[in-house]
Amino acid sequence: MKAEYRTRLLASIDCARFLLHQGLAFHGHDESDISENQGNFLELLHFLAGHNDDIKKVVLENASKNLKLIAPNIQKDISNALANETTSIIVNDIGHGLFAILCDKSRDASTKEQLAVVIRYVDSHGYVIERFLGILHVRDTTALSLKKAIDDLFSKHGLSISQIRGQDYDGASNMRGEYNGLKTLIMKKNGSAYYIHCFAHQLQLSLVGVAKKHVQVSSMYNTLSTLVHVLEGSSKRQKILREQHLKKVVDDLMTGDLMSGRGLNQETSLQRACDTRWGSHFGLLLKLKYIFSKSIRLIYAVERHVSFTTKRRQAYALLNSLQSFEFAFILHLMKKIMGITNALSEALQRKDQDIVNAMGLVKVSKQQLQATREDGWDFLLDEVCLFCEKHEIIIPKMDEMFITSGRSRRKVQQITNLHHYRVELFCAVIDLQLQELNNRFNEINMELLLCMACLNPSDSFAAFDKKKLIRLAEHYPCEFSKLDILALDTELDTYINDLKSAKEFLDLRKISDLAQRLVETKRDIVYPLVYMLLKLALILPVATATVERAFSAMNIVKNWLRNRMGDTWMNDCLVTYIEKNILREIKNEKVVNRYQNMKTRREQL
Repeated sequence: MKAEYRTRLLASIDCARFLLHQGLAFHGHDESDISENQGNFLELLHFLAGHNDDIKKVVLENASKNLKLIAPNIQKDISNALANETTSIIVNDIGHGLFAILCDKSRDASTKEQLAVVIRYVDSHGYVIERFLGILHVRDTTALSLKKAIDDLFSKHGLSISQIRGQDYDGASNMRGEYNGLKTLIMKKNGSAYYIHCFAHQLQLSLVGVAKKHVQVSSMYNTLSTLVHVLEGSSKRQKILREQHLKKVVDDLMTGDLMSGRGLNQETSLQRACDTRWGSHFGLLLKLKYIFSKSIRLIYAVERHVSFTTKRRQAYALLNSLQSFEFAFILHLMKKIMGITNALSEALQRKDQDIVNAMGLVKVSKQQLQATREDGWDFLLDEVCLFCEKHEIIIPKMDEMFITSGRSRRKVQQITNLHHYRVELFCAVIDLQLQELNNRFNEINMELLLCMACLNPSDSFAAFDKKKLIRLAEHYPCEFSKLDILALDTELDTYINDLKSAKEFLDLRKISDLAQRLVETKRDIVYPLVYMLLKLALILPVATATVERAFSAMNIVKNWLRNRMGDTWMNDCLVTYIEKNILREIKNEKVVNRYQNMKTRREQL
């Protein structure tokens, strides 16, 4: 009987493991014996029984009526055991070490406020790890409520606020408020839990700031919003756009203008840009440039043949706006600017990105923007003119006077087209973008981050500065006592002389590579104080991209069809779905033991 019970339990665990791994629902609408679809869990169990005679003998109709192990509460207990084992591995990997927290809040499918918590730490091999710890329902989003939720989560997993060495949130006042924000409440208990405003979020805000402050850029984005509404608001117009795209691809393939192959020439469409979806503005500009001629033809057809007066007015206005030189110029200018910043945004969203490298990437992006302002005018103008010639857009002569539509020439200052497009648009927009980046990324001027930059191993440790590194250690009194700081002074001299002469450290570019190489060569044991500085620098988070991905997973796990999921049930599903690489490694025996120990069972093993 025990052998049969174990086989039956392992079959249920395998079914739950698969569904959790894929983020699928367990229950069906009708799970009765006469139902054609009993839900994913029962259907999967039927499938296993049909392909394994040992399982078939002990499950479903062949099991005892009160010990089938298919009831919803049994499924939830098994899922909870799998989630607890997953979280236990994460917590054990952290141990008594230091970590940073990344938090954000969002509403789920049932409009409940959920707080997602991610832990960032350095493992025993020197790698930066970001793990999803859990999601918590909060009744309100005040800083005190969020702090209590984090305290409860830490208490559940045996973690402590004193272990925190970094915080990363968005710019909401309840998160980053100077007096009553979450970061302030945590720093009152732990002064070394330094806060960093999400770099990717700041970058997105700087792009949005340019769009809102500059009139012509803001007008261009309003035109794009109307264009998306007109083209994508009707299934008929979407079909026409796809057919035009297909015809163009076939013609280009026949003439040899396009190459065929896997992943090439895919169907494309315009999607509305969103301030909270990083990279959406850049993607919209690229797609519009790619399907510009097809979009113009479709809008022309709408303006001519659609019976609704409102749509015809929108189409007429769009044709006038899209087929103007100014729109084409701003389109290419913003594409150039966002091409630079999008590369930075994608780099910031990497889980292993460190604060020192991120600071360098921001600096490089600023340099690229400045170089574009100084030397990129001729290239941009040539690109815009080629685009206008291809799409039959009138190109104004740059030495002629600029005509401002809708205004009397007597009331405006007379300027040339060259002055308008180069000074009032090209230089002004780039200057505004640089100003926004300087204002948003004010953390770069913090002493803490400037000291951390001295750990950079690139160019044979050219940034090394012993005084600044000692100053960095003084920011963490819990890790470095006064005696440790005296010992660090001597250790830094030996450390830099050793690593500059070692061949295996010559090709390093980032402090994350340096930490891994120190562990590989066992030098983390030789220089423990320096390695601690490296860990503290790596722990400090850069972006909340992992938390944003957790919310994307939440929309998969808890959708409008599963909007009545309980909080514990959703947390278990999310932990196992997001950390599926850990879930794969969990042995069934551990799950069986945890499941049996949760409560008194009918059958004991």
